[in-house]
Amino acid sequence: MTRVPFLDLQAHHAPIRTELVAAFEAVLDSSAFAGGPFVQRFEKDFAAYCGTRHCVAVGSGTDALWLALLALGVGPGDEVITVPMTFMATAEAISYTGARPVFVDIEPDTYTLDPRQLERAITPRTRAIIPVHLYGQMADMEPILAVAFKHGIPVVEDACQAHGATYRGRRAGAWGRLGCFSFYPGKNLGALGEGGAVVTDDEDLARKVAMYRDHGQARKYHHDLVGWNARMDGIQGAALQIKLKRLDATNEARRRHAAQYRGLLADVPGVVLPRERPDGSHVYHLFVVRVPDRDAILAELAAEGIQCGIHYPIPVHLQEAYRPLGYGLGTFPVSEACAAEALSLPMYPELTAAQVETVAEELKRCLARRTSAPASAEAARQLAPVG
Repeated sequence: MTRVPFLDLQAHHAPIRTELVAAFEAVLDSSAFAGGPFVQRFEKDFAAYCGTRHCVAVGSGTDALWLALLALGVGPGDEVITVPMTFMATAEAISYTGARPVFVDIEPDTYTLDPRQLERAITPRTRAIIPVHLYGQMADMEPILAVAFKHGIPVVEDACQAHGATYRGRRAGAWGRLGCFSFYPGKNLGALGEGGAVVTDDEDLARKVAMYRDHGQARKYHHDLVGWNARMDGIQGAALQIKLKRLDATNEARRRHAAQYRGLLADVPGVVLPRERPDGSHVYHLFVVRVPDRDAILAELAAEGIQCGIHYPIPVHLQEAYRPLGYGLGTFPVSEACAAEALSLPMYPELTAAQVETVAEELKRCLARRTSAPASAEAARQLAPVG
């Protein structure tokens, strides 16, 4: 049996292990564990990489989203628009400001916020819009920003899966008032633990985010705001600075794997491939296909040693935590169909061409054994909240 892992962080770290150990020793020798010069150097480099004036490193991508909204003044009684097809953290960050998440469905081929549905979701309470750059591809930012500008609403990019992705020549994070990133270990730019960042061109917003992450301090023991402890560790800043130098190269490796998957799976009955925007660069944090009878195929592939994933099996509006919002099954049909059919194939820079071919051939064999129509309707029914 040929085993293909979904993600192989050991293979990812092996070529840079010596550098990472040296960076750890440098942090250890300097005792710069919380914030400090290693984090500051990474902030400078990452801002330059994104094409923004400022970067504020924080403890996680969830912190980044939450503090970005706080810096904009979002609070109780407000509404923030986002998509239901995302990781829970996008909505959690909204809730933790005291605001209410309002959802807009996604496009059926790019899986990002559908600009055509955005304006109808805006109310007098709308205080921000969070498009999610899902799976490594940026949302269609120009029409989103046009609607936002018309109504005077700031846009916060959830770029937690899109490090280095571009749209019309500009990188993720550089389009909205603020851009938010996660450096969870499996991300395209991953730390050795938790980490996140907010990037912006707005000096005042950067200052507010920096205060919120450090207990609201303008300077030590002078607390102008009620903040939180959301600082980045020095070890994470040092590791991320090393990895950032290789991000473009590892993203290109992901794109090569995606092109190989596309070639091997083109015109295969039952497989819906992701569409890449012609005016952008997808960095394939995940390579997600849609297939019928997804859960059974996932199990069959696992039995053959091929580890795949599901992102995400229950859209946010159907999660038990958000039952009080009153959204029911069928409210956002595109997100619900994707949740029922999406299958994430192995995707990381160190994959070999032989591994990609093994995954694609085994997936084709699984599909060939099926003669029935897609079971997405039945799978979608299983998403209904219990009770």
